[in-house]
Amino acid sequence: MSTPSSQSAQRSWFARQRWLLLRRASQLTILALFLAGPWFGVWVLKGNLSASLILDTVPLTDPLLALQTMVAGHWPHVTALTGAAIVLVFYLLVGGRVFCSWVCPVNMVTDAAAWSRRKLGIKTGRVPDSATRYWLLGAMLLATAVTGVLVWEWVNPVSLLHRALIFGLWGSLLAIAGIFAYDLLIASRGWCGHLCPVGAFYRLLGRSALIRVSAAQRSACDDCMDCFTVCPEPQVIRPALKQAGQTHPLILSGDCTNCGRCIDVCDRHVFKMTHRFDQRSA
Repeated sequence: MSTPSSQSAQRSWFARQRWLLLRRASQLTILALFLAGPWFGVWVLKGNLSASLILDTVPLTDPLLALQTMVAGHWPHVTALTGAAIVLVFYLLVGGRVFCSWVCPVNMVTDAAAWSRRKLGIKTGRVPDSATRYWLLGAMLLATAVTGVLVWEWVNPVSLLHRALIFGLWGSLLAIAGIFAYDLLIASRGWCGHLCPVGAFYRLLGRSALIRVSAAQRSACDDCMDCFTVCPEPQVIRPALKQAGQTHPLILSGDCTNCGRCIDVCDRHVFKMTHRFDQRSA
């Protein structure tokens, strides 16, 4: 992490980690609810992040999975479509890439790689163009259409992690280790920000979301760069913080994951979580 600003001593460790701790609690709780059934017989959530049932009643389906199924030439069951609609509406409201930072367990792996990279002072490597994930998303859908097989589900890191934890298929963790090594040694934030087709899909859902981060106190910014250092998508900060191409302080990019790390580390209280209609600036 970058050198803290002069006011950092005035804030507690918890104050500088609050949103991060909330995200970890969310990710671990969701993972624990999925594992509670096969491990302990407590079936709150059945299935996985691709398709599940809450208390055997409320269906939840990954919209990308539903899209893949249709592209493969199969019309999903009405229950799956209902679940996809529920999830779709949720992420249209709160932000598509909220999935990446608050739900996806692989985010914990990539965050650990980013933290390790900063601690070790690793600055080498080559980050692929961010458009690469859209090409991969398109290629995945094309391969699904040609083969009639849900291609992504065979290599989806989230599915592989679930298989390892539930069925003991520990070889699946090699893919997770590969993502960690890639982000650590080759490309900073390379997987989530530049390669993951799921992130690309959910980015498209997040462009009109209601929940937004705002640099409402941007006049207080002292250019310490702490927010840019910890942000998984630092390019989203500049327009709102430095009025680069926009006058209001809202971060509107679909790339923003609403992770709240900029709020955590800013000792000037520049950022806050708000909604897209709150365009007030101090």
